Amino acid sequence: MENFLLDNKDILFHLEHMDMDRIIRLKEDDFSEKDLYSHAPVDVEDAKDSYLKILELVGKICAEVLEPYAAEVDEEGVKLVNGEVQYAKGTRLALDILAKADLMGFALPRKYGGLNAPTTILCAAAEMVSRADGSFLNFGLQQDIAETLCKFGSEEQKNAVLPRLASGEVGSSMILTEPDAGSDLQAVTLKASQGPDGKWYLNGVKRFITNGCGEIGLVLARSEEGSKGARGLSFFLYERDEHMKIRRLENKLGIHGSPTCELQFNNAPATLVGERRRGLTKYTMWLMNSARLGIAAQSLGIAEAAYREALKYANERIQFDQPIKEFPPVFEMLTEMKVNMEAGRSLMYETSKFVDLKEGLEHFAEKYPERSDEAKSDLKKYTRLAALFTPIAKAFNTEMSNKVTYDAIQIHGGTGYMKEFNVERHYRDARITNIYEGTTQLQVVAAIGGITSGVAGGILDEYEAEDYSHGKDLVKMVKKARNNLDKALVYAKGEENEQFVTYHSRRIVEMTTDIIISYLLLRDAQHDERKLKVAEIFIHKMFPCIEMKMNYILQGTSSVLKNYSEVIA
Repeated sequence: MENFLLDNKDILFHLEHMDMDRIIRLKEDDFSEKDLYSHAPVDVEDAKDSYLKILELVGKICAEVLEPYAAEVDEEGVKLVNGEVQYAKGTRLALDILAKADLMGFALPRKYGGLNAPTTILCAAAEMVSRADGSFLNFGLQQDIAETLCKFGSEEQKNAVLPRLASGEVGSSMILTEPDAGSDLQAVTLKASQGPDGKWYLNGVKRFITNGCGEIGLVLARSEEGSKGARGLSFFLYERDEHMKIRRLENKLGIHGSPTCELQFNNAPATLVGERRRGLTKYTMWLMNSARLGIAAQSLGIAEAAYREALKYANERIQFDQPIKEFPPVFEMLTEMKVNMEAGRSLMYETSKFVDLKEGLEHFAEKYPERSDEAKSDLKKYTRLAALFTPIAKAFNTEMSNKVTYDAIQIHGGTGYMKEFNVERHYRDARITNIYEGTTQLQVVAAIGGITSGVAGGILDEYEAEDYSHGKDLVKMVKKARNNLDKALVYAKGEENEQFVTYHSRRIVEMTTDIIISYLLLRDAQHDERKLKVAEIFIHKMFPCIEMKMNYILQGTSSVLKNYSEVIA
């Protein structure tokens, strides 16, 4: 029987070889709940076994329920009937089954009805769900909303809402974007005002809200009268009622199973989450970083689905008396697709581990303030690494997914352009991934500071110190590539033109990402000879690209900076 975990050797490889012992101990508070809940693990190995069983259940549901309905969901889409969203039949069925399987509280603590799974395991589940149906965003979104409220909400808010999110009784949405505040969330104008009763009320319009029909929403709103910028924004918990109207659904290129809503708030009651004026700078940024890692997983899942379709077609399609897979232009595309997916998976899991360690150490320091000094140094380190790796994982995986799905259609030729073939849907679904929750360009902005400040250099030093005796020649190439990055970085930072680093920031971020991935793949190759071949292909492709980008930066001519205004006028 098909299972999206058991048929994916690379996910199983990472689950077997990644070091999660410290993450598990932090997540389980040294197994303090083993006597409170029958399903709580008693030690590290028990936790790993539980994770595997949970993921196997997710993989089974993905293969048997989500994927068989995906094309039908895409065709049927969502409808707005009398102000209410109607999901496609397959989406509704999947929601019901995931709720009955107690999977909607995947990442929540057990006391709220959750499974207490770490981010790393959530990423594996999210990838499988997206491979089955790239438009089924409900599962990942539920985790993002629930985790944010769990981290920052009051006890009253958490007790009232989290058990219902964990049971699947209610759905959820993050309500951030406005018609004039997309990437620039500092420009949010939806008004939050306090009435004479001291309660908060929301007024205004939100746009492009994924699953805006969800009963529970986290809303970014301007709470400070006459304010501008981020410091005038606060964060609110809203439970849907008659004071919010869904004005329309967007007619989108892809992810047709996910309702994207425009919402009108008319004096809608809400409660403040956390402190006033910290809505964007603290709470929204945490929520968006969580969502960005989820989108890295979504992108990988869509790419995996497209690659499998392309490989199957290339094996079956006979031209000139042989399968087209045997032709170099085709097998090169397939090989690059596979290598880049495995690269993206290694990067995603490295990122999720840093996030898990950061969150676990934060929780440890809060729960045991008398022992906070034990966590202080590592917490600082992993906070910086999570802030650097999250945007680069989102940027790499979403761009990779767009390329993989593009090539999947190309391998199919004319048939891939037809709606009867799944690759056409995968291509449309992938296109949003490098746009929402921050475009690739914004991920570059988020990552460049960690590179210019030396955070990237520090982790590269750690990677470089590991044992790569199994790939000595490849390590030499990676070290030389890093030297090229350092040259480019020093030159760019030394330029008088303030825009020079900004202009070249994407090249610098991509160079850094490729070197990080090279070391991660070499680390993977410690466990598997095939992985050394994957690393070899990636590094041989990576090296000349980094050299080319370095040379372009070192030329210092900046012809685009000098001439763009006249060229595009």
